[in-house]
Amino acid sequence: MAKPGIKVFAPASVANVAVGFDILGFALEKPGDEIIIREGSKPGLVITEIQGAGGKLPYDIMKNTAGYAAYRLLEHIGETDRPLEMEIHKKMPFGSGLGSSAASAAGGVFAVNELLHTGLSKYDILRFAVEGEQIADGAFHADNVGPSLMGGMLLIRDNETLDVKKLHIPHGLNAVVIYPHVEVLTRESRGILKSEVSFKDVVRQNGNLGAFVAGMYTSDFGLISRSLQDLLVEPQRAHLIPHFYEMKDIALKAGALGFSISGAGPSMFALCDNTGIAEEISVLAEKLYQIKKVPVTTYRSKINHEGAVRF
Repeated sequence: MAKPGIKVFAPASVANVAVGFDILGFALEKPGDEIIIREGSKPGLVITEIQGAGGKLPYDIMKNTAGYAAYRLLEHIGETDRPLEMEIHKKMPFGSGLGSSAASAAGGVFAVNELLHTGLSKYDILRFAVEGEQIADGAFHADNVGPSLMGGMLLIRDNETLDVKKLHIPHGLNAVVIYPHVEVLTRESRGILKSEVSFKDVVRQNGNLGAFVAGMYTSDFGLISRSLQDLLVEPQRAHLIPHFYEMKDIALKAGALGFSISGAGPSMFALCDNTGIAEEISVLAEKLYQIKKVPVTTYRSKINHEGAVRF
């Protein structure tokens, strides 16, 4: 009989948020991953069970985002021989643009931190979570894993030093995520991006990012709406997503503040200033993709302020 342990939930996230490639992201209320951690019988951390992954995830902790993130924490506190058993329950799709690997990494390190009562804060263990996700996409960036672990909408001034700041969330801000059931892998999606972009577009994008942050702190939905324009990445990735521009036009006409690609795609997101608009966009998205014969899942969510939680 398995020893009792603890279970944690780590939510999905939307990265880039149109104006902040690799430096901006927010946590959703759902979907997410669940991690169970308990005391084991043999020295070291082992993954004993993985559910919902269709055999796609390795049991080797050095190759698994949840396992490696947890291992890096154990290494930090000098407990790599501590007998621990981990179960991973995937509750979200791979290659969806919703930070699946990040949720696992955040959940893995948070679960171990909770079980062992290390006294470390979520920020203290953030680096280990980022290192865990790095296994999956090869890049060291916190715009998915940061919100998944810490909650809220996170601005990363510098990924290398993990200089991060939670932004103010205006009352009423809601998100709609539209996930057409096609897979876009982050590594491949990053690979198509040009290494050089227009200086003019960079200047405009900087203006959009600064104005977006100002709009969040002043609850200025008009400014937020004018700012949510991705001039750099969206034009390069939109072709990977079925019917992207048609869906974007529908969402904006329905009253969305802005609409763009979630992470590397194929998921898309709309930010809205009330639940009514969010619900309408969700219905319209399901209608569009039904007509186009593309399976789709939609999620409506407020910004999740908690991130990874024990339950």
